[in-house]
Amino acid sequence: MHRNSNQYLAGHTPEPASQQRRNKRLNALWIALAVGAATTQAWASTPGETLISPSAYSAPIANNERQLLWGDTHLHSNVSADAFTLGSRLGPDQAYRFAMGLPVTNELGQTARLRAPLDFLAVTDHAEYHGVFPLLEERDAQLDGWPLGQQMADLLQADKNIELAKLFSDAIQSTDPALRTPGALVQSAWHASIDAAEAAYTPGVFTTLIGYEWTSMVTGDNLHRVVLFREGSEHTRKVIPFSAQDSTDPEALWSALSDYEAATGGRVMAIPHNGNLSNGRMFAPTRNNGDAIDADYAKRRRYWEPLYEMTQVKGDSETHPALSPEDSFADFETWDDGNITLTTAKEPEMLPYEYARSALGLGLAHREQLSVNPFDFGMIGSSDIHTALATTEEDNYFGKFLHDGPAPGRTELKMAGQLQQIWRMVSSGLAGVWSTQNTREAIFDAMQRKEVFATTGSRIRVRFFAGWNFDDGTLQDSQWTQKGYAQGVPMGGQLPATSDADLAPTLMIKAQKDPNAAHLDRIQVIKGWLDAEGKHHERIYDVVASGKRVRNSSNGLFEPVKDTTNLATATYSNAEGAAQLEGIWRDPDFELNQAAFYYVRVLEIPTPRWTSFDALRFQEDRAAGDDGKLQERAYTSAVWYYPEG
Repeated sequence: MHRNSNQYLAGHTPEPASQQRRNKRLNALWIALAVGAATTQAWASTPGETLISPSAYSAPIANNERQLLWGDTHLHSNVSADAFTLGSRLGPDQAYRFAMGLPVTNELGQTARLRAPLDFLAVTDHAEYHGVFPLLEERDAQLDGWPLGQQMADLLQADKNIELAKLFSDAIQSTDPALRTPGALVQSAWHASIDAAEAAYTPGVFTTLIGYEWTSMVTGDNLHRVVLFREGSEHTRKVIPFSAQDSTDPEALWSALSDYEAATGGRVMAIPHNGNLSNGRMFAPTRNNGDAIDADYAKRRRYWEPLYEMTQVKGDSETHPALSPEDSFADFETWDDGNITLTTAKEPEMLPYEYARSALGLGLAHREQLSVNPFDFGMIGSSDIHTALATTEEDNYFGKFLHDGPAPGRTELKMAGQLQQIWRMVSSGLAGVWSTQNTREAIFDAMQRKEVFATTGSRIRVRFFAGWNFDDGTLQDSQWTQKGYAQGVPMGGQLPATSDADLAPTLMIKAQKDPNAAHLDRIQVIKGWLDAEGKHHERIYDVVASGKRVRNSSNGLFEPVKDTTNLATATYSNAEGAAQLEGIWRDPDFELNQAAFYYVRVLEIPTPRWTSFDALRFQEDRAAGDDGKLQERAYTSAVWYYPEG
């Protein structure tokens, strides 16, 4: 049986005195968790096992070929007000250190470490009250003359963290100038964030992307965007973050980004996330002002938002079982109770405007009407973790906030004390980027051309090319990637139109398992298309599967892989599945006159969920509704086909 080597230690290790210190202002919720908490070394090995060196970054790039780099583009530190209020005191410096594969000890005396380092990281703290809350604790002189700052400092000093959190939540949804942070204070905090990123940036080894999160919520409906810059301090110090207190309208954000590019000559993008918590706003057919999407809007959105973060700690946003009833893997880490603040319940008619797959289909329809597709985005995953610790593996999950880190009873709690139950949190996700170099510019450019993919936390390696003339010989050729680029397009690309009715889009796909995780179950192609009436359809195709499984005669899909998970011991067996899978797939249902998109989904065999590791370690039962296992997966960016004319 197999269990990942970075499982939590079974025993309790006495804490050094320096690790026993508790911050007096943490709320009672997580103080209770801290009592008696043991030091946790999340990168522990079993006897005789060889671990990957912390310096084992992705291999250097030779001959300017594109290399797979792993990263997280959405992480928060104590610079974010909500992270600070809920106990986090680790700053950007520690976040970068952790991402580099070095050990970091959190506020509860728990030491965490990644098995293998990331290649890049963006610490994207909230624009709203950026860097303010650490100043409250010390009653920094910069707060003088700012009544709201003094009020927040009083609440913090009085341990009234619930009131403080509510004040923050209400304030960031308001454009009242009286609630904004003074410009000089924002600038100082922003420059400190930039300086931390510059200090950790080692081109060719480890890249820090400068960015922040714009935290718009319209009546509690999520419209959050991560903002990432291509350049470093010389450009980014010339602006301050545009916040939701400036405007809650994404179009206003785009205008601010346009001003940045015009003023500096730099490049910047916005990456939406959590459409599943938007109650139908994320991919709505209307603008924030209620007007219908027009061509100008579509062009602007396509330019400023080339990517979508479609899996993270607050649920998976590929699709919903109600939207994809024929997809047996659609109901994965589904969050569909309501909007992000849980102030409005979810209604079925909202769902098509919340998920990546349906949005890709909506984009095809918009293009027919507007001649431009506002939703031809690439897909990535990232964590949205608020502890400065980018942990996305099931047996190495340190929670979204400090209060839901590893401790007895954490699965019974609620996020921020009042939202979704902690057991529903998802240990996800990561961004895979096919980049020419490990530099800011190269990674940004790869994201811009959408040669990227998402995973739900494990490091599944996947690559594909789409063309008109690939065959098995091309796939087996030692120069298959060169031929892929020369004769087709990679993920994120657009197939050239054809008038040859004998041709059909052909995908050349290779996938490899995470070397430290489970074997692969299957490779699938997801196709979406528009019929003659402009209606969107979808279909799932199994390309190849491990073992000698039989296809279902009615739909051509393979039977399920054998489930080897043992939840009592939080183990699984790699006797099932395959270390790598590859295949050629030719669209059997292609119609020349139908616009279509194609993306690849790769599934691992079933493995224990993070809650099963908790149940074992703390000798607890899992929550009702939690089956304790899952199939990790990768989702590539799509390729698009549009008919001639």
